[in-house]
Amino acid sequence: MYETILFPTDGSDHAATVAAHAIDVAATRNATLHVLSVVDDRAFLVLDDERIEDVRSDLEATARDAIDDAMTRAAEHDVETETAVETGNPAECIVDYAAATDIDLIVMGTSGDEYERNVVGSVSQRVVREAPAPVTTVGPAVDS
Repeated sequence: MYETILFPTDGSDHAATVAAHAIDVAATRNATLHVLSVVDDRAFLVLDDERIEDVRSDLEATARDAIDDAMTRAAEHDVETETAVETGNPAECIVDYAAATDIDLIVMGTSGDEYERNVVGSVSQRVVREAPAPVTTVGPAVDS
């Protein structure tokens, strides 16, 4: 049933907990784990033009580090991985990636951030509404 699993990561502390869940499902199902990190280009809207490239480089390095961490964890469990770094709105990129790669399950974290949820809507909420596959969310309470 689950042959391709998507784990979108931002490299946060909570992402390690979510990775453990995604890797466990992938290992149990002998599935391929797709690890996606998105450089959120909405951050560029408030930057001076001369700072955009430096900030983009920093965010891309963070995204690659997040992917490398997830790949290392997956390799410890003999889980096959595919990776991607994309730039754009995180929710849109996750949904589009899932559709383009025929993902069977998305495993992602929820931040529980009140500001984000109330002002711009959380990434996880939007993915749950728009995803072409089932979504399992792992909340911050699981870290405790």
